[in-house]
Amino acid sequence: MFKPIYISEVNCVSPLGMDLESNWAALTKGESAIEGIDIGMLKEIDVARFADRPALLDDSLSFLENIMLHAALPLVSDKVITARTGFILSTTKGNIEKLASGSVEEAELGRLAGVLAQRLGFVSKPIVVSHACVSGLLAVSVGKRLIQMGQYDEVLVLAGDQVSEFVLSGFQSFQAMSSGPCRPFDAARSGVTLGEATAAAWLTDRKSEGIVQIMGEGAVNDANHISGPSRTGEGLVRSMQSAFQEAGISTGDIDFVSAHGTATLYNDEMEAIAFDRMGLSGTPTHSLKGYYGHTLGASGLLELAIAVKSLRENMLIPTKGFATLGTSKYLNIIQDLVPMDLNYCLKTASGFGGSNTAMILKKI
Repeated sequence: MFKPIYISEVNCVSPLGMDLESNWAALTKGESAIEGIDIGMLKEIDVARFADRPALLDDSLSFLENIMLHAALPLVSDKVITARTGFILSTTKGNIEKLASGSVEEAELGRLAGVLAQRLGFVSKPIVVSHACVSGLLAVSVGKRLIQMGQYDEVLVLAGDQVSEFVLSGFQSFQAMSSGPCRPFDAARSGVTLGEATAAAWLTDRKSEGIVQIMGEGAVNDANHISGPSRTGEGLVRSMQSAFQEAGISTGDIDFVSAHGTATLYNDEMEAIAFDRMGLSGTPTHSLKGYYGHTLGASGLLELAIAVKSLRENMLIPTKGFATLGTSKYLNIIQDLVPMDLNYCLKTASGFGGSNTAMILKKI
């Protein structure tokens, strides 16, 4: 029997806010970070517009490095970092824009992890988890297991990705991009909207007031297709089964599901089938992609951070952009801001290459 592992602190940085509290305030007001833009990627920013604001960026670091540090620093500032403190970085593309100038080494994920670890004061060797769009949630599972194995006492998990021409062109080549804000699980959904964000979580085996326990997790690759999800939801089903088996609870105990919900035709259909197979169709379910877009390697941890906040605040966040169910199996999609006594949450993520991850959280 493994010892219990807890999430003691979470934080996030996104266009909706520079910390968890400001993000939460925006979500409860129904605000979205998604806006239309018809001029392509911005090459330059008029920095004079921000002259009256406090400096947040270190010019010696990339944009991604800056915002990742901004998410992580509040969690490490009061901690004693030792060789028994682990650091896990989750990202899909990291500093991919460095390739444009021929800086192959600077674009390597290991280098990004090293820069962040050094800035944050870590002495242990950083670990990189880069596993498509399940990376953020999978990184938390890896951190949990490393503490349970006795390799670390505590672990910082830090996730982030930024919008780039490389990523945009890749999703466009799949014809998976929506021309407007994405609409998860809706009948009129037409594709994904990309976003950027960073998120951080502190994992520990020390129980304290207001903490959230990781009850169970599972990760299964169904090897269905390089980009398309399984038509039967098999990988996601097995991931959830693994999480429930470890947690020792039933699907009826789950108060809400934080789904992946990218708003592509195939992903949302696959999730609906998987949830139906698990007996979760009637469980209140939401996707946060209508607020943030798909933040890739950050999405799992970003949405986990909001799930932790939801548990603590006893509040369900609606699925922005949803109006009419557009999947073959019924889903109880959350459509309004609902105060509710919450104890258990199921968070799921799915990604390219047949990747699937599930995690069950319990408010202590």
